[in-house]
Amino acid sequence: MDSATLALTKQLVARQSVTPEDDGCQTLMIDRLAKIGFETTPLRFDDVDNLWAIRGAGGPILCFAGHTDVVPTGPEEHWRYPPFQPTEADGQLYGRGTADMKGSLAAMVVAVEQFIAEHPDHHGRIAFLITSDEEGIAANGTLKVVDWLQQQLITPEYCLVGEPSSSSQCGDVIKNGRRGSLGCQLTIKGIQGHVAYPHLGRNPIHLAMPALDELAQEVWDQGNDFFPATSFQISNITAGTGATNVIPGELNVTFNFRFSTEVSDQQLRDRTEAILDKHGLEYAIDWHLSGQPFLTAEGELVAAAMASIKQVTGLDTELSTAGGTSDGRFIAPMGTQVIELGPTNATIHKVDENTNIADLDILTNIYQVLLQKLLL
Repeated sequence: MDSATLALTKQLVARQSVTPEDDGCQTLMIDRLAKIGFETTPLRFDDVDNLWAIRGAGGPILCFAGHTDVVPTGPEEHWRYPPFQPTEADGQLYGRGTADMKGSLAAMVVAVEQFIAEHPDHHGRIAFLITSDEEGIAANGTLKVVDWLQQQLITPEYCLVGEPSSSSQCGDVIKNGRRGSLGCQLTIKGIQGHVAYPHLGRNPIHLAMPALDELAQEVWDQGNDFFPATSFQISNITAGTGATNVIPGELNVTFNFRFSTEVSDQQLRDRTEAILDKHGLEYAIDWHLSGQPFLTAEGELVAAAMASIKQVTGLDTELSTAGGTSDGRFIAPMGTQVIELGPTNATIHKVDENTNIADLDILTNIYQVLLQKLLL
């Protein structure tokens, strides 16, 4: 017989909630949470379903946060098993979202159910902040729910995001922060012409190369005890008409900074544009800030999570800020202590995404012990 967490994970994975669709996942969660005394508030912004649910009369709020949307599967014929037909094999559960992050959502719900059954008059409050817009543009999900919470004068003291943080074993890594992400679309302007008459044109590729090389070689900072040094990466360069005998009229460059708390996004913008100006380039530039870096260096949440993992698994967990961004970037600015704690991440976003079945119950137990440490 399936454990409660495995059964709920299967129910969630079977729903084809490709971002920004929820496909009834939140309704399933609402039904479970309402039965144990949660006040549930669906919040739909544009085409995105969100959920705020809370239980308790007062005191500190421990919020479980996550997303029901998943990334597209790609060609389903490349999958070992149908991606929305959860399948057990060799101790693993296969299906899109098993690791990122429907397994975590199931573990959260079951942990809370079990905790409330044992401690119906617990101290403080338990909340859920769930969106279907984490894997997409993230404009109408957690960001807007946080705005709504601030209008309601609600600020969680603690937030656990169920992103797949673990590396080799469930609980071996907690993400206690993330780097900031600053993207850019840069257009270097030239003059289109015939390659046989270069003096009549102005080749933006030739003009841009020294500046782009300097940007790639620049040391933006040295990082610190919690963050690696800021990284600059060019992800795309395009130019030309497709013909070999035409000097292009412009060059388009896409690049991204993943930055630490040692430098601000404005400093990165200013230093980048100073390098472009130094090389005498004519350009247009469009910046997009996806998120500021955030860090919960220490505090009750980090201590309780590390102790919970140790109690359940015996592991001495590692604190890390590596990896991409998460919705924690929208929650941390409220002054909330934020960590990410979930299953292993080796197969997320891949064909044949899967999670270890035993880890689902381990994660549930970790969450339940964490509730005991913070709310009893």
